[in-house]
Amino acid sequence: MQHIVSIGECMIEMARREDGAFDANVGGDTFNTAIYLARLGAPVSYMTAVGDDPYSTMIIDAAHAEGVGCDTIQVVEGRMPGLYLIETHSGERSFWYWRDTAPARDLFELDGAANLAATMAAAGTVYLSGITLSLYSAHGLDQLEDALIQARQAGAKIVIDSNYRPTGWQRNIERARRIYARFWSHTDIALPSFDDEQALWGDIEPAETMARLEKFGVGEICLKMADQGAIVHTDGTAQHVPPDAVLDPIDTTAAGDSFSAAYLWARLNGHPPARAAAHGHRLAAIVIQHPGAIAPADATANFKI
Repeated sequence: MQHIVSIGECMIEMARREDGAFDANVGGDTFNTAIYLARLGAPVSYMTAVGDDPYSTMIIDAAHAEGVGCDTIQVVEGRMPGLYLIETHSGERSFWYWRDTAPARDLFELDGAANLAATMAAAGTVYLSGITLSLYSAHGLDQLEDALIQARQAGAKIVIDSNYRPTGWQRNIERARRIYARFWSHTDIALPSFDDEQALWGDIEPAETMARLEKFGVGEICLKMADQGAIVHTDGTAQHVPPDAVLDPIDTTAAGDSFSAAYLWARLNGHPPARAAAHGHRLAAIVIQHPGAIAPADATANFKI
């Protein structure tokens, strides 16, 4: 199977423990998905930019340790990665970010940017998110769009997870809508979350989300609806896929990221969309029973597609 390239930003994660202290780790939505894909056996690399400081080394070491390819990570001298803090209350999380000068934001404008399009075109699948889209300048988005078009023409599947975070767009909802619409039109598999679509577009019913994404030309949609399950939509037919059980979460961080990993890997291995969504529910159910974005390796060791 051809490689999967996941694009975005990995940051230093500081998660508060019950005793009030913080544990340092690494995380970021598309990075989390890359790790869970690697644990499932997928050949996956992470495409981003980091600095040359010890915390950037921590990110690269974490990727190496999980079997995520690092040849697509650019190291920029004198720069440092972004940082975020997580506070968790009753399983739900709140985030605070320091990331405005992170090198990941300049990925498609760095000296090595010309090679990114060729790397993406050689991949079988390119994965990114709405958070990825929120990182880049207008020129960076142009470069990314050109690279996605080339990759798709070369036969790659483009997969996008919505992951809409208003603060990442400086709460400029009109700009966010324009850019989402622009990039959904290059998408083969859409993995939106209904709460994202409600926040960004004001959707009341899932059918509104499906109709809009169909209008943008997306052929396969898996709409994540938290504890209500998911709706998969292909060839004009929608099917509701409930979770096996609704669990009280310890931490919902990376629930959607892990779902996307299991869904995508199942689809790439020939499973139909509804079964792929069921796999997504199963992996997410494991992840939300552990604090932080990345569940311990032994927690997911027996998970199989």
